[in-house]
Amino acid sequence: MKEKLSESTKTQNLPKVDLVLEEEANRNKPPEAIHLPKPTGWRILVLPFKPKRVTKGGVHIADTAAERQHVATVCGLVLDMGLDCYRDKERYPRGAWCKKGDWVMFARYAGSRFKIEGGEIRILNEDEILATIQDPEQILHDI
Repeated sequence: MKEKLSESTKTQNLPKVDLVLEEEANRNKPPEAIHLPKPTGWRILVLPFKPKRVTKGGVHIADTAAERQHVATVCGLVLDMGLDCYRDKERYPRGAWCKKGDWVMFARYAGSRFKIEGGEIRILNEDEILATIQDPEQILHDI
């Protein structure tokens, strides 16, 4: 008797993927919105900046050093904002300090940290945003 194997049980030769290049290409892309918490009230959802894993001189940064650098980062991409962010006209007479899609700076230990697939996100209060920046690569990130 001849058995038929389902597609899921067949083994296939899958091409090897260069994980370093794949990781570099996706290092600052926002995760899928489906998997992210929705900030409430005056809170802001931020994806911390992930510095490059290879220096300009071609030196590869070790995993532990890269993780310390990521945890200590003070820059992030605004992914989402609660409905009450910057609505207090007395407190913010000139309007919002940032908007969705902006790169921002915040204090090293600001906000609440949450692990998600692929890294970490933070939820900050609206007043924890210190500045907006054009390019997080221009900010020195201590190890």
